[in-house]
Amino acid sequence: MTDIDEVFDALCLTLLFSDNCDLHFKVSRDRYSGYPLTIEGFAYLWAGARATHGVSQGRVCYEMKINEEIPVKHLPSSEPDPHVVRIGWSLNHCSTQLGEEPFSFGYGGTGKKSVDCKFSDFGEKFGENDVIGCYIDFDSGDEVEMGFSKNGVQLGVAFRTTKEALAGRALFPHVLVKNCAVEFNFGQKREPYFPPQEGYTFIHNLEMEDKIRGTKGPATKSDCEILMMVGLPACGKTTWASKHAESNPDKKYNILGTNAIMDKMKVGFKNYAGRWDVLIQQATQCLNRLIEIAARKRRNYILDQTNVYGSARRRKMRPFEGFQRKAIVICPTDEDLKERTLKQTNEQGKDVPDHAVLEMKGRNSKTLGRK
Repeated sequence: MTDIDEVFDALCLTLLFSDNCDLHFKVSRDRYSGYPLTIEGFAYLWAGARATHGVSQGRVCYEMKINEEIPVKHLPSSEPDPHVVRIGWSLNHCSTQLGEEPFSFGYGGTGKKSVDCKFSDFGEKFGENDVIGCYIDFDSGDEVEMGFSKNGVQLGVAFRTTKEALAGRALFPHVLVKNCAVEFNFGQKREPYFPPQEGYTFIHNLEMEDKIRGTKGPATKSDCEILMMVGLPACGKTTWASKHAESNPDKKYNILGTNAIMDKMKVGFKNYAGRWDVLIQQATQCLNRLIEIAARKRRNYILDQTNVYGSARRRKMRPFEGFQRKAIVICPTDEDLKERTLKQTNEQGKDVPDHAVLEMKGRNSKTLGRK
């Protein structure tokens, strides 16, 4: 950690988690505000961040204000909801995509709430200059309730889960944004934007023993890992990367690949037939920029690309000098590769030309010393 991180930890302050946010989410110096990159293809992407500390008891709240809807005139007019924010709570090991997995609870500016990708109407729409209050209540018997307010007006309870299901795990403040700059009041402000609901305490003002620190990132560059996937299209690289990240939650791997980026684009459906070329071009531009950012941050990464060319592997690994650098080579049988390729084409519309696969296959065999 940097010296300022150590100071924040010593004071047990609740801040936006620079170790646990998307690479394209820029956390401000004061750690209480942030915004996403919006240049080029980044304007299509959602960007998430979680707070440093969570809670597992009491009645706790925080506030979030949308400071700006960042202009993105380069987006087509057909792009739905170019400016939107989702706010709420999630577990320490959840992904940054708030509201899209179990124990990840989000209320969005479109007037929807979501958990585990199940969306339903809630509250009101909100946008630039609105302030959303987020409340969590562990003192209502066996259930944990999460409610929200808009500009001081209570909207009611949006989510309920059980203490048994949480099993003592803490829930953390979490935000997911698309082309919006946001600011938080965890209680560090002299005056709140709006008076909190009676009986609730801002998370910043809790005693140290009543807050739970999220997982910290690697302390030094030599503690960081980058795993480079190597293999042909559709050979199973993304599946391996996802399973490895899921089975090693304390590593908090950031998966760098066009598949991961396109998931954050939320294009509405996963079948890219008819527009694969356009989307992959945008995603590739974003990926190249994210790799540059990644090399400057102390985190663990999985680089999910084909990486079959030796020159490309050397070029991509060069910025990560000092990291623990490892190659993960996926070599399915010809039958399995054919089956996976067909499945990928049918489900997602991806169709890599045969001549390109044969070229990569030949180069891969040569560079890895296989007959």
